[in-house]
Amino acid sequence: MTTTSEHPFSPQEIASEGIKPEEYTEIVRRLGRHPNKAELGMFGVMWSEHCCYKNSRPLLKQFPTTGPRILVGPGENAGVVDIGDGLQLAFKIESHNHPSAVEPFQGAATGVGGILRDIFTMGARPIALLNSLRFGDLNDPKTQRLFTGVVSGISHYGNCVGVPTVGGEVYFDPAYSGNPLVNVMALGLMETSEIVKSGASGFGNPVLYVGSTTGRDGMGGASFASAELTDESMDNRPAVQVGDPFVEKSLIEACLEAFKTGAVVAAQDMGAAGITCSTSEMAAKGGVGIDFDLDKIPVRESGMIPYEYLLSESQERMLFVAEKGREQELIDIFHRWGLQAVVAGTVIEEPIVRIWFEGKIAAEILADALAENTPLYERELLTEAPEYAQKAWQWTSDDLPVCNAAGIEIVGSLQSWNQILLTLLDTPSIASKSWVYRQYDHQVQNNTVLLPGGADAAVIRIRPLEAPQNPKSKIQNLKSGVAATVDCNSRYVYLDPYEGAKAVVAEAARNLSCVGAEPIAVTDNLNFGSPEKPIGYWQLASACRGLSEGCRELGTPVTGGNVSLYNETFDADGNPQPIYPTPVVGMVGLIPDLTKICGQGWQNAGDIIYLLGLSIQSRSPQPPLERGAIESNLERGAIESRMGLGASEYLATIHHTIAGKPPRIDFDLERCVQKACRHGIRAGWVNSAHDSAEGGVTVAIAESCLSGNLGAEISFPISANHDSRLDEVLFGEGGARILVSVSEENQEIWESYLQEHLPDKWQKLGTVANSGTLEILTADNHQLLQVSLKDMSDRYFQAISNRLAIYTNT
Repeated sequence: MTTTSEHPFSPQEIASEGIKPEEYTEIVRRLGRHPNKAELGMFGVMWSEHCCYKNSRPLLKQFPTTGPRILVGPGENAGVVDIGDGLQLAFKIESHNHPSAVEPFQGAATGVGGILRDIFTMGARPIALLNSLRFGDLNDPKTQRLFTGVVSGISHYGNCVGVPTVGGEVYFDPAYSGNPLVNVMALGLMETSEIVKSGASGFGNPVLYVGSTTGRDGMGGASFASAELTDESMDNRPAVQVGDPFVEKSLIEACLEAFKTGAVVAAQDMGAAGITCSTSEMAAKGGVGIDFDLDKIPVRESGMIPYEYLLSESQERMLFVAEKGREQELIDIFHRWGLQAVVAGTVIEEPIVRIWFEGKIAAEILADALAENTPLYERELLTEAPEYAQKAWQWTSDDLPVCNAAGIEIVGSLQSWNQILLTLLDTPSIASKSWVYRQYDHQVQNNTVLLPGGADAAVIRIRPLEAPQNPKSKIQNLKSGVAATVDCNSRYVYLDPYEGAKAVVAEAARNLSCVGAEPIAVTDNLNFGSPEKPIGYWQLASACRGLSEGCRELGTPVTGGNVSLYNETFDADGNPQPIYPTPVVGMVGLIPDLTKICGQGWQNAGDIIYLLGLSIQSRSPQPPLERGAIESNLERGAIESRMGLGASEYLATIHHTIAGKPPRIDFDLERCVQKACRHGIRAGWVNSAHDSAEGGVTVAIAESCLSGNLGAEISFPISANHDSRLDEVLFGEGGARILVSVSEENQEIWESYLQEHLPDKWQKLGTVANSGTLEILTADNHQLLQVSLKDMSDRYFQAISNRLAIYTNT
């Protein structure tokens, strides 16, 4: 291997690999020499934030990661939980943000492919996909191009590979105009008797390269994902991978068949950083080394050099450690599926990654230096909230125009509550996402119980394709299922990262409870700006603290996830524009009986509508609360869990104001409300359930009307001259509130249960009606709004397609 004592790289060359000057000095110290080009590239990708979490790892340590159902926690390709009857569920969420900003179709498509490989690498058959997407203003042609490209990429890969996309969320906000977010979550059912791990072992065992060929696509994708987006980034298309879902489908079947032979000792997906990451991580986790020959690798392009082999992120590739003597057995399986399979290396005792090319050593680095003993930055945390937050917190509802039963004056014109509701339903972030999910095959595999748009969470039947090899499995007459959701209100997190992150966890659990599922575990995707800036790190650290507390409070340990930092775009003047801090929570829950679930739409005219949680009449303006104030539990429940207009969709959409404090979560009330909802569903009393989120209880009622195609007659227990603001009553947001409907025959037993288990925290609001309208009255019979289902439907279901129609016709 050629080395030199002279400095072989310019500062610009070092920086182009994403390596800081002090990090390069550390690399030289560890090697005892300067690295060559290939080694520099290896350190660049492995020491990127995307691979080593050098800014976030200290913060992630506070997450709860153990529990009675946790079988595999953080550190492996995916988390695995025990779902009973001897069955195990693997799940994880990953991001593909920067690639999707540059090449939306392939960026999103390969994001799907990558998360699927994380699942089946564990020995699990993928059974469902969800996604969490963020874009800029949908009226912007650039946003429309990114949005349509991403949705096409997701649908193409998921539909072709045969895994249903069963749920998700899509938000639009100018904060994401230059940097969209594409987070994809996958679930899989274990098919192997043992969970397949990634740590290499067995000196002399062969290392197999399997799957597709290697090319120059995706070069340096990990480093690309760990830097801000600039105008030059748009030219960095080689850093975006190109996927083939049909090859991936064959790879799924071949891998699962190979795992069942018992000949596979360890397996690792070649995702970010490709061969570099898979060899170094497998070696480091096993405490061994890997000797690897690039000349054995099947390629799709000629003239490739070691740097290109090692940093390529060509898709649909895996690395196996096999039992010595059984490698041909595995190779034959992959050849039968039309895939590449070669012995390219060996497990060695010396804990190094040694790369050969054309008979010479091309790179030689301690595995631990690449994968475990990586840089770590514990940054200084701001002692108080930054100026933007403190200024936003000064806002109160007193800053808004006065309102009454007739409506509110906006820019000199009286807007009725009918108009306000229709405007909110026409807001793309609230409106139906049917334009999106109709492009996804959400019923392939025939296990999707509740279709997208019909419930607060996806519900999937647990039905193994074949009898699992686990002897404890019981699949006869199995009627259990799993529910899954992805959630994040990033405006909440932007205005108060700590409280907002707690609200994210609470809403995810609430959505699961609304279909009757018991929340059990979490995977998270932390999408943030630069941690090197004080505000960015304050947002990240505060949100991690909130997520940790929320997961502990609700008993949902974190099994793993993804960190995506440097989500910033430089404008034409060179000023960085970060996204809103967006810690997406993917949560899974158990459903013991699939006959006892419900969706969000009204089911029967005459059913009685209830609001669980803080009652409407007890609302009053929320007084300011010092973060360090000492409160009793009574005060906490009375002040913090009250809903308001701070950080609300109403405030942002109608008044074009991003301000106030998001509602604080009362976890005691949250647990009680969710438990009551689940019990009512499982007892067969509750016919529909829907959480009150963006747009408040009025939007929640409207969505239940639209989903069930039935009207509602609502009476709010307030007078027309209510001492609190009527817009707070109608559109204020807060946690621990669920809207349910119950048939008249179950009214007595349901109310008796509520009085015992949720005293003073529930309210009867009205009845489901065949009237074709939503009508809301005050207690003294003043009409606040009356809107037809047709008018609501036209706004709600056409909001996205109408905007895209303008785009496609120009």
